[in-house]
Amino acid sequence: MFDFGFSELIVIGVVLLVVVGPERLPKVARTAGHLLGRVQRYVSDVKSDIQREMQLEELKKLQEQVRQQAQEVESSVRSGVASVESEAGRTVGELRSMLPASVAGQPAPQAESSAAGTSPPGAASASHPSLPQEPPPRASDDSQLDLGLGEAAPQPAPPGDKAKA
Repeated sequence: MFDFGFSELIVIGVVLLVVVGPERLPKVARTAGHLLGRVQRYVSDVKSDIQREMQLEELKKLQEQVRQQAQEVESSVRSGVASVESEAGRTVGELRSMLPASVAGQPAPQAESSAAGTSPPGAASASHPSLPQEPPPRASDDSQLDLGLGEAAPQPAPPGDKAKA
């Protein structure tokens, strides 16, 4: 800050001793020390305030960058969802156009004869060889959904039958 050498400080001390006098010199030195301490604290407070403002500015910039990146991610996710939804809608439309009228939910003339039992169970899909044939409906258990996997898988043996196996 100030560039004072030792000889310059000695000269200032001697001049101060001559001007102030020996009886008031300790009081003046104490007051000067207090003032110098206050100046140093003030300077350090200003430095810390400046550092705090700089850090706050950096944090605001970082926050803005994070917010922009979050918006970019959100927009990319939204566009991805929109493309998946449009692709799914297009696929559903293609599937509906490929299905026969009776499967698509519109009654067909063969549906009435099929309900009466006059046609075989795979007759509705026989006109479209690309569609798999439907298995015959089960008469024993109509409450469950038929997945077309054939007969039910054998049930595992109860724990008491392990000795017999």
